[in-house]
Amino acid sequence: MKPEKMKVAVLAGGISGEREISQKSGAAVAKALRSVGVRVIEVDVKTRSADVPAGTDLCFLCLHGAYGEDGTVQTELEAKGIPYTGSGAVASALAFDKLKAKEAMAAAGVPLAEGMEWTRENDWAPPYVLKPVADGSSLGVHLVRTEEEAQKAKKEAMAWKGAMMIERLVEGAEMTVGILGEEALPVVEVRPGKGFYDFRNKYTVGATQYLCPAPIEKEKAAACQQIALQAHRALGCEVVSRVDLMMDQAGQTVVLEVNTLPGMTDLSLLPRAGRAAGIDFASLCIRLMELSWARCKKGVNV
Repeated sequence: MKPEKMKVAVLAGGISGEREISQKSGAAVAKALRSVGVRVIEVDVKTRSADVPAGTDLCFLCLHGAYGEDGTVQTELEAKGIPYTGSGAVASALAFDKLKAKEAMAAAGVPLAEGMEWTRENDWAPPYVLKPVADGSSLGVHLVRTEEEAQKAKKEAMAWKGAMMIERLVEGAEMTVGILGEEALPVVEVRPGKGFYDFRNKYTVGATQYLCPAPIEKEKAAACQQIALQAHRALGCEVVSRVDLMMDQAGQTVVLEVNTLPGMTDLSLLPRAGRAAGIDFASLCIRLMELSWARCKKGVNV
């Protein structure tokens, strides 16, 4: 089915701490699709259940965080026989759990920083990163370089509503690579003006500098793209993902995480990489629909 013939429900909002960002993603996608003649219905998801309008041909998922990225809404839509954008339920759930994702990527030979589940008994010496096992937009992430920072981070980690993990801190340049279909898009270097790439720096205009294509040697850029593809495939992802990496001063690169429903706001990284590859925002949205329709057509939910 051609995109312009589809009735598309854009699912946004959700119940996670990324609700506001999800709404912005949804609004941007809906506007872009309407600009090229696609029939769009915007659905504000407020509970752990999506009220999909009758006659919907495809759900365009802009739900970030829990329920949206963890395989839950994907399982729900599959049970209803409604196609949706992005990876399937199994890959979504695996990528969202950073510990399970790390195990799967390690088994596939993907370069990673050392990490494990955090408990109060784990007493690593700084530097390290303390972060939620399952959350996005850098919510709850602490970069620890001193004992004072360690005490504060551990106190806040104990109050977090969910499992935490500890990971070796890799200092260097943060890179991200969008995957569209089986193609790695141009590498984006992320340079926050102050601190690290946290929630504020991600979503505040002017707080972070984005360089795309990243100003690195072609060989290093190609290596980042290859590692990103390797991580994407190791988790069984399809259609789209955004792979976050860290390159140290020696040029060694490790994968931090894989995002199966990347942000689609004006500040988001996947659209930036798409533009660098000559793909405007509306065309990117259409491509995601086409790839997702093909994926679902092979499965049980079409």
